[in-house]
Amino acid sequence: MPDPTEEDRLPPGQHVPRGHPVVHYGRVPTFRPEKWNLSVFGATASGQEARLTWPEFSALPRTTVVADFHCVTKFSIMGKEWGGVSAGTLMRAAPPAPGVGHVMVWGEYGYSANLRLADFERDSTIFALELDERPLTAERGFPVRIVVPHLYAWKSVKWVRAVEYLLDDRRGFWEDRGYHNLGDPWREQRYAYQEDPGDGPP
Repeated sequence: MPDPTEEDRLPPGQHVPRGHPVVHYGRVPTFRPEKWNLSVFGATASGQEARLTWPEFSALPRTTVVADFHCVTKFSIMGKEWGGVSAGTLMRAAPPAPGVGHVMVWGEYGYSANLRLADFERDSTIFALELDERPLTAERGFPVRIVVPHLYAWKSVKWVRAVEYLLDDRRGFWEDRGYHNLGDPWREQRYAYQEDPGDGPP
């Protein structure tokens, strides 16, 4: 049974499972460090695409975030420590242009999730390389996944390869297939039919 403090931190409809389930779409990619890069494109401040090689990305300043992790399938994993590069650090390395209000985070095989810029630039949003002081396993997103702990976990894209700055919102992979555009677990924003006017693009 979760302890009382965990119960207080559980959003509506969530439960703490036994073990640590792993859920993902598609196959697990193979990491080839010599070919890996992270692209930042779209409405960048420079007007140019930025590409960080694995050594360049790995050399960015690191931070840690301790946070709960809420899957839309109704399980929550509590109090995990994520280590990696904050979204704010990446934004300083490759800043957005004025007027950017959203981002699209791209993973391997074309998987994507959209975020409001206000969600992306939160202090708790992190490009994680480690979980509980150990490198991510391949199934959990090795070498890099974004973790957006205040939103449902489908927004925490595994195997990240690109960040696209957007002047206008656009739905990502699951949002385009009927999931809520925003994904706030405290408001149980699971599905698109629950959206209020203004929650998503036309």
